[in-house]
Amino acid sequence: MDKYKVLLVDDEENVINVILKKINWEDLGFEVIGYAQNGTAALEMAEEEQPDVVMTDIKMPYMDGLELSRHLKDEFPNVKILLFTGFDEFEYAKEAIHLEVEEYVLKPIDKEELTGVFSRIKNNLDQETVDRNNLEKLEKYYMDSLPLLQMNFYTTLIEGSIKSDYLQKFMDDYRISMEGPYFSCAMVHASKHHLPEGMTPVLLNIYIENYLKEKMKSKWKAKIFSYLGDVVMLIECGAEKEISEFTDDMNRMCRMISHQMDAVVTCGVGKVCSDLMKMNESYNGAREAVSYRVIYGTGRAINISEVVPIEESNNPIKVSDESTLNNLFKKILMSDEEDIRKSSDNYVDNTLSKIKDIKNYKIAIMELVSNIYRFAANNHIETSSLSDSKLDLYNELPQMELMNFREWLSDFSVSMHKAVLESRSNTTRSFVSKSIDYLKAHFNEEELSLDEVSGEMGVSSSYFSSVFKKETGKSFVSYLTDYRLDRALVLLMEKQEKTYVIANMVGYSDPNYFSYVFKKKYGMSPSKYKQSKTFGDRLTNV
Repeated sequence: MDKYKVLLVDDEENVINVILKKINWEDLGFEVIGYAQNGTAALEMAEEEQPDVVMTDIKMPYMDGLELSRHLKDEFPNVKILLFTGFDEFEYAKEAIHLEVEEYVLKPIDKEELTGVFSRIKNNLDQETVDRNNLEKLEKYYMDSLPLLQMNFYTTLIEGSIKSDYLQKFMDDYRISMEGPYFSCAMVHASKHHLPEGMTPVLLNIYIENYLKEKMKSKWKAKIFSYLGDVVMLIECGAEKEISEFTDDMNRMCRMISHQMDAVVTCGVGKVCSDLMKMNESYNGAREAVSYRVIYGTGRAINISEVVPIEESNNPIKVSDESTLNNLFKKILMSDEEDIRKSSDNYVDNTLSKIKDIKNYKIAIMELVSNIYRFAANNHIETSSLSDSKLDLYNELPQMELMNFREWLSDFSVSMHKAVLESRSNTTRSFVSKSIDYLKAHFNEEELSLDEVSGEMGVSSSYFSSVFKKETGKSFVSYLTDYRLDRALVLLMEKQEKTYVIANMVGYSDPNYFSYVFKKKYGMSPSKYKQSKTFGDRLTNV
């Protein structure tokens, strides 16, 4: 069995060393994954390492242990927190109880007491693991889940099979309340190729259902059920913009389940609608969003409104009624070259090859060309850059033999697919470039944050983080910190100002924290750096 991860937090390194030596971590079933000297650094480590237990001092610079505990409970509800301090004050104890802290220990730390504390925490963690993997409990949850009539209503709603005249009657009969005023559908897909030992896909979906009911149902008034091997959520929003917050919540859910269950889970979020009768459109968008995992990666939430190219409101996409043509366009957007060529051949075989009248054949070709141009325009594809761009499609394609047309359509479809990928790449680069411009214009504002910039860009913070790191190679916080410190280097040499003034000029109100991050990157304090450069310049002038 894997060891439980422990993160130690104290601004005094000698205290950390004492704690490390106090108990036999391995025998107790724990491993210390590292330590941090303040709450800010601890949060960054928790984000990366996902510890099971955080043992923290209360009194620390920049962010104390109680504030750290509040952040941890918000971001990682299942983490166990152990507080220790030399300050035996009742107010601390009351706050610790309010935060649902597991243990509260006073310094100096006694070896037997600390061993007993971690033994109790280990027992609690073991019990939670047993509960999560209790197949009988999951099966019972499944039998006691949503009543059959309600689930049947939800499935027919996302299938678009309910007539508007009967909608309210069904909701009244089944005692279903969905007031909105806005709605959206999300789909959670668990990989069938990465399952915990002894777990089947069905049982994993049951776990996901119950996790969502516990963590998401109340906040989002969610209706949660299984459908076609996936878990589906119907949610209510007070405003359209809340979908970004929901996307971030689902993104954290995917990461949490991946950590707890060692399972790969991806969530697709459909478009917001104000009419329940359009819930099937939102569901189709959620399914499409999940398929984008091949581009944006698994184990996260993907909002279809953030990844699909924006359509011109006055020129919506209209494709042929032929299902094979719809499928071809979807393959161009989502699949690889092999699937695109197969779909192209399928369109020719099931549509054009069955037309025996030359007049109708030419009409079909003209309609196809019109749909191709419309599809290209709505996906920002310059047809002049595609293969055979000099070919007069309207005049020459109807004259082309079917065998030659088959080859042309296959190559042209692949060219459009490559153009779509290039358009997405350009859009992403432009999006990141704008966010960097905003960062550079506002870097000196202390409150500048990822949420603020993602809000300015009009996307969820989870999507912004993913795209920003993919394009720059750095997280937003790292990029902002590096830019601020680079500006600080210039100002230290150009301005005859105190360190605290320079710190404020680059967005740090706390000069001590500025010195901390500066030294962390450059190996010396700002004042020493300035002195070393000044001394070097003097030597050069001698």
